[in-house]
Amino acid sequence: MRIGFLSDIHSNREALDACLAQAERQRVDRFVILGDLVGYGADPVYVVDKIMELQATRDAIVLLGNHDAAAISGKIENMNQYAREAILWTHDELEKQQIEFLKSLRSSYEEEDRLYVHSDATAPDQWRYITDAAGAERSLRATLKRLTFCGHVHRPQLYHMAPLKPAVAFKPQAGTPIPLVGNRKWLAVQGAVGQPRDENPAASWGVFDTDQNEFTYLRVSYDIETAAGKIHAAHLPQILAARLYIGR
Repeated sequence: MRIGFLSDIHSNREALDACLAQAERQRVDRFVILGDLVGYGADPVYVVDKIMELQATRDAIVLLGNHDAAAISGKIENMNQYAREAILWTHDELEKQQIEFLKSLRSSYEEEDRLYVHSDATAPDQWRYITDAAGAERSLRATLKRLTFCGHVHRPQLYHMAPLKPAVAFKPQAGTPIPLVGNRKWLAVQGAVGQPRDENPAASWGVFDTDQNEFTYLRVSYDIETAAGKIHAAHLPQILAARLYIGR
């Protein structure tokens, strides 16, 4: 089976559609959506409806992200000014069916030897960031699962940890399959579909081949001009459009 992992879509219709089109070319069988469907971008209704459709028709697993939680709760105290403005706008845009869907989501999910979580395994609802080997090790030690897939950081990262050894970072190259060696634990941080922050503006997602035990990070270009134009038209903070062009 080939599982497609998408995270941090952030209401970016153009980026989501580009990833889904590439997923068809990559023969993806099912999807795991690792949270943050909304926030920042100008198409929250389209994105939530599209993910609802994937859950209904493709048995997608869908997780709650911190921006999703904020959009349904109105709790924005821990967000910066731009994120707050986007979340308040998003809350007014969403309709009852999208709100109820987001409310139904969990912050983590386990199946077979895999853990799916938006942030980290130590406290999924506290939205901690994994940005280095120490953070990855903390998360890996909090679960018995061999493989952890998460998002939240907007930068692709990969870590592995051998028995009785500390976690080590491995720099992934887009398009190159990485064997997830069985005697180690692995943590794959997805990049962002809708708002990359690794200085590469292309949408980021990944595919795990369960038969080959290989994970591949992928990038796909999309119509940034249109996505940014919608942000301007919605009178959202201009920085949310500008950063799409530079991936920061």
